[in-house]
Amino acid sequence: MGTSLVSKYNVAGPRYTSYPTVPYWNNANFSLKAWKETLQKSFAESNQTQGISLYIHLPFCESLCTFCGCNKRITRNHGVEIPYLKSVLKELQLYVDLFGERPIIKELHLGGGTPTFFTPENLQMLLEGIFRKAKKAPDAALSFEGHPNNTTVQHLQTLAALGFTRVSYGVQDYNETVQKAIHRKQPFENVKKVTEAARKEGYTSIGHDLIFGLPFQKKEHIIHTIEKTKELRPDRIAFYSYAHVPWIKGNGQRGFKEADLPTAGEKREQYELGKKLLLEAGYIEIGMDHFALPSDSLYESLENKTIHRNFMGYTDSKTQVMIGLGASAISDSWYSFAQNEKGVEAYQDLIEKGIIPVYRGHILTPEDLVVRKHILNLMCRLETFWHDKELFFEELPEVLQNLNELEKDGLISIAPEAIKVTEKGRPYVRNVCMAFDLLLQRKQPETQLFSMTI
Repeated sequence: MGTSLVSKYNVAGPRYTSYPTVPYWNNANFSLKAWKETLQKSFAESNQTQGISLYIHLPFCESLCTFCGCNKRITRNHGVEIPYLKSVLKELQLYVDLFGERPIIKELHLGGGTPTFFTPENLQMLLEGIFRKAKKAPDAALSFEGHPNNTTVQHLQTLAALGFTRVSYGVQDYNETVQKAIHRKQPFENVKKVTEAARKEGYTSIGHDLIFGLPFQKKEHIIHTIEKTKELRPDRIAFYSYAHVPWIKGNGQRGFKEADLPTAGEKREQYELGKKLLLEAGYIEIGMDHFALPSDSLYESLENKTIHRNFMGYTDSKTQVMIGLGASAISDSWYSFAQNEKGVEAYQDLIEKGIIPVYRGHILTPEDLVVRKHILNLMCRLETFWHDKELFFEELPEVLQNLNELEKDGLISIAPEAIKVTEKGRPYVRNVCMAFDLLLQRKQPETQLFSMTI
């Protein structure tokens, strides 16, 4: 990959886990009443045929990892566990009351924070409470994020007994200097232990999260990390670009100097090297940042064109409704988005008052819905089309004109009624989506809102 393309297209841009992206939500037109109405409409349309996705945000961590952009609460006080989980269950009940019937859970994910901060017994209490309030689909996909340093065999056994078959472990990088810089010390032996334990307990999809572009990270670290990863052969690998956005994340990302970070060109070399090594090891590239073995369900969903992208990232089951429970969690009714209060106390206070704890959101316009489909097509299938008149929109000719330069550089191919991202263009799919992002095109941000695309 030429450095000239990197310098040309390395601009700040969204990761498109939603459209419109959060900074462009129209909060002025949003209300709890409108959120409830669109959610009820969507639930009635889809619960019996698709079920719903459930994301549960468990924000607590015992220590701060300085690469992390998640909403978290650092504490060693485990007395917070039960009160928080009781709030989550009360929140779910508010939604069940709104729906008037038990939702069917097609997909459930425990994220954080550190879900394995919570004891296995308390996680069991949470999940048994959820399954009393909602039906678990026979083919439900249940997954959680595990920290290699504190995920126990009991965690794995308890969750497996409840139907969990997927776990992802945050690895990032195995180099000690890099680990020290990001405050995430975990030896390979810990990752090996929990990966092998998950296999022994019957987990069918084990994922490792790796990151390139970290402070002090070099190409030789990428090689070492992927060589060690190959020894364990996880079913899925997320190979993320480190998003350096300290203006959003506060002091958490100021544990190192800007000069300690790889340059954009070095970062792109790390990505290209990592991708090459993963492909040589038999992994298939899935959309943006993700790789999977051909035996994994994520690859199967790519082949079947059922792959979907939402606030949880790539998923192999599409649901029209995604409910986010817990502080800062985001929900998606397809017609609208809503985000919960970020502060744990503010979140719990609203729950105790019997109020669904959202504090901002966006009601999608007809234009938003069309553009959203195009961006989902690009992110999930690396192509989109408009031969269906419902996918045509007024500014499309202008969008195509904005894509001319990417076509000249061989990153996309444009047909009369479709565009396709080329193999060369895969690393630049965010740039392609940005041309379709009408809200971004109409109002460029005055300050940097997003991480760099490369």
